[in-house]
Amino acid sequence: MSLIVDFKNVSMQGLESSPFAEALAGVRANEARYYWNKYQHRFVVEAAEDSVDTIDYVNHVLENERGLKFASRPLESSRFQVADLNMAYVFYQSGLSINVMYSVEPGGKRAVGFKLCEGMDVPDELADKFKFARQKSKLAGTIRGSYFVIKGEYPIEAE
Repeated sequence: MSLIVDFKNVSMQGLESSPFAEALAGVRANEARYYWNKYQHRFVVEAAEDSVDTIDYVNHVLENERGLKFASRPLESSRFQVADLNMAYVFYQSGLSINVMYSVEPGGKRAVGFKLCEGMDVPDELADKFKFARQKSKLAGTIRGSYFVIKGEYPIEAE
């Protein structure tokens, strides 16, 4: 089942099993607000069991680029295209959000971003490998984020 993320009335729907459900819902709403304000694009998520292809894609990029595998259970994902960017998101039970940004243009922007919701510890998989910058959000409190540039080729089609 798909859910259009409302950034005006933040909902924890789909994220209830996370110990950081409220903060993770804020991170998700923060992303929805960004895409609406910049592209007039509605941010839609699907339950993990309904979006295995997206989760497999993100896992493939993480494994091939940095040898990363996350122990936390994925709760939701999103996949879409805005402008010349194909985007894939996964929201995890631990409070982690991962996105893969992959430009459709050769030589365009290609990166993996990590966001940690307020209150969660840095996952063991990322500890000592990435430095996290802090960002204040009215919707999510303090978000810590980091990223790396994708070096390989992982084209993705928007759903």
